Amino acid sequence: MNHQLTRLAPTPSGFLHLGNLYSFLLTQALAEKTGAKILLRIDDLDRERYQAAYVQDIFDTLDFMEIRYDLGPKTLSEFEKEWSQIHRMDKYREALDILSAKGAVFACECSRKKIQQYDSSGYYLGLCQMLRIPLDKENTSWRMDTFETDFIKMKSYPGETKSYTMPHDTAFFVVRKRDGLPAYQLSSVVDDLHFGVDLIVRGKDLQSSTLAQLMLSGSLEQPKFNESTFHHHPLLKGAKNKKLSKSAGDTSIQFLRKEGKKPADLYRILGELMGAKEQVSSYGEFKELLDF
Repeated sequence: MNHQLTRLAPTPSGFLHLGNLYSFLLTQALAEKTGAKILLRIDDLDRERYQAAYVQDIFDTLDFMEIRYDLGPKTLSEFEKEWSQIHRMDKYREALDILSAKGAVFACECSRKKIQQYDSSGYYLGLCQMLRIPLDKENTSWRMDTFETDFIKMKSYPGETKSYTMPHDTAFFVVRKRDGLPAYQLSSVVDDLHFGVDLIVRGKDLQSSTLAQLMLSGSLEQPKFNESTFHHHPLLKGAKNKKLSKSAGDTSIQFLRKEGKKPADLYRILGELMGAKEQVSSYGEFKELLDF
């Protein structure tokens, strides 16, 4: 099955780690197999954690590992001037206006602490849905009304389509944050539609996000997104079998570079984390471990 465009979509909220590299390389391999071009789309709307150094680290990592991409910024300056999500705010607001006009969203005043008090799992139960809080009230987020969501169809690589129900952890998901900025689910859908992405590679931990975004694109009457193909890859696990993450302070690629590690060393570590029986030292050997 051939595809037009896939993307690398890192968030500049920390230095990239081996889990990010694994996803990048897997995306590149799948793009090569399907004939898709690759877009570099940096998700920078989390302005509290944004740092220019984290964006530069993305370019440095891609260059160090010789990961190619066809569209997107080549430098930090080019990114900030032309490619930042800040430049697409009109498109996000237009999508929010559509949802508001359709009555597909409701305002919510709940803090994380309040949500936790009502449900120890941390799942949001739609507490504010019946309160009819005005959407223009300050310091409120906007949540999707997912109460009557039907089965959601998702096409997985190489082409199998299955139906899913909305997961508990994404029910009533946020589309606009308290600060008025669009939330991840909305900006990601709008961006993928804007650029024409039709092959999306993510970790298995983000399958619930995919279902939320498929539901959202339906509300926006954008069927093109729902025709996309998704591949949710296994997660690399580190110490104590926990997934690698920036927040956990897992060893960054930047640190490994400064320690003198070469690309072959990083492939070796990736191979070990993937459970390879033979030592891996190149991109070609890495691709041989993949099951698609």
